[in-house]
Amino acid sequence: MAERMVGLPAPKFEMEAYMPNGEFSKVSLDDYKGKWLVLFFYPLDFTFVCPTEITALSQAYDQFKALDCEIVGASTDSKFSHKAWVNMPVDQGGLGHIHFPLGQDITHEVSRNYGVLIEEAGVALRGLFIIDPEGVLKYSVVNHNDIGRSVEETLRVLQALQTGGLCPANWKPGQKTL
Repeated sequence: MAERMVGLPAPKFEMEAYMPNGEFSKVSLDDYKGKWLVLFFYPLDFTFVCPTEITALSQAYDQFKALDCEIVGASTDSKFSHKAWVNMPVDQGGLGHIHFPLGQDITHEVSRNYGVLIEEAGVALRGLFIIDPEGVLKYSVVNHNDIGRSVEETLRVLQALQTGGLCPANWKPGQKTL
């Protein structure tokens, strides 16, 4: 499982993706060397909980960027599905513009390597991973697909990891480490 990977080099990945500029391109772990990376998986495009998470992460993108962190989302949908969803009007269930790539994992290889693939359904669980600038997996959380993740908590954990210190329970940015 993904939790056993924490502290080890993150699994390499390369995916075709729908990019914020409206083009298709490849994204890989190597593209983010020297930066922090939030890699998150979601089950499917055109669903109910997923757009709330994706748009919340996109709205907080500048906060992540200020922490030298990039974001990549991924599902087992195709890049064409991602494009259609982004371009669909928000009032009709679309995403609207987002600030990070959405990777296609139609082979299920990346979801499987990160331990979030539901094999029998061919979709990913809600997995979120924080990878440090050296490519080491520092944080892993996997939710049931009915539960959305907290952008605020993701930012808090990222900032805690960036202190390089020991952070007690309920630590918040600006507080002392142990």
